[in-house]
Amino acid sequence: MAFSCQTSQLGAMLNDLAVEIEEAIGRFLVPAGTPVELAEAMRYAVVGGGKRLRPALVHLSARAVCDDGQPAVDPMPAAVAVELVHCYSLVHDDLPAMDDDSLRRGRATLHVKFGEAMGILAGDALLTRAFELLSEHTQDPAVTAALVAELARSAGSAGMIAGQVADMALCEVPPGQAGLEYIHGRKTAALFAGAARMGGICGGATAEQQRAIGEFATDLGLAFQVKDDLLDATATSEELGKTPGKDAANDKRTYPALLGPDRTAEIIAEISDRSVAHLGRFGHAAEPLRALAVYLLERRK
Repeated sequence: MAFSCQTSQLGAMLNDLAVEIEEAIGRFLVPAGTPVELAEAMRYAVVGGGKRLRPALVHLSARAVCDDGQPAVDPMPAAVAVELVHCYSLVHDDLPAMDDDSLRRGRATLHVKFGEAMGILAGDALLTRAFELLSEHTQDPAVTAALVAELARSAGSAGMIAGQVADMALCEVPPGQAGLEYIHGRKTAALFAGAARMGGICGGATAEQQRAIGEFATDLGLAFQVKDDLLDATATSEELGKTPGKDAANDKRTYPALLGPDRTAEIIAEISDRSVAHLGRFGHAAEPLRALAVYLLERRK
């Protein structure tokens, strides 16, 4: 896959976006009246780490659906809201009752540093703050309602949470690869798709554009998670910034365990190609999204 927006250019674009997103997180994260201890835990969970892929996807999708690349509605509140939901999910995912992990982004997980109770409550605070943020900083009531509904659907009981329940074998899922697609399509890809569609809302996307951008991001998120499976099985903790081998230790259902690393790598490439195909109806403004598929395919952490 070779596009006019090369992955090196995309890397610079993502770095620039990350700077803007970090600044916005600093402004939006902690509302007035938050206890100091809770505010510290919230900042620990969110500030100064992570790839910021989901908020970047909001921005890039908002630009992709506009002829001039300039969305009518500022996508930043939506971008930060998506990142807060993602970070909450990581905090809860690391808890002893879930994946019981002690390392995240190269440092101690939140519950290890602040205690399990604060881990639960800080995660709760991030989730609820995301929706408060959308209601406070999106001026058009119709846009606000659409963004809230999209984020709730993608992160809720039929989306990300369903994937987490399935990942922990707390519900029945199909056997084999179909079951893996069920888990990954919800645990990870649902929020990717939600982020892209929220960007589409900010950019004034048509119904057809929303469908295409959501399908692109669903496949992108699926490829991202399958790549995570592969890296967990093959990379070191220094490379990942988190504990490797957790999937095998917890007897998790993964693509490498089911199909082996070589076939898993082939599947990642196939899904990435499929994700790009959904962007066929978009013009030059979608080139960064096409390059993003390559960028994530080639990542090493």
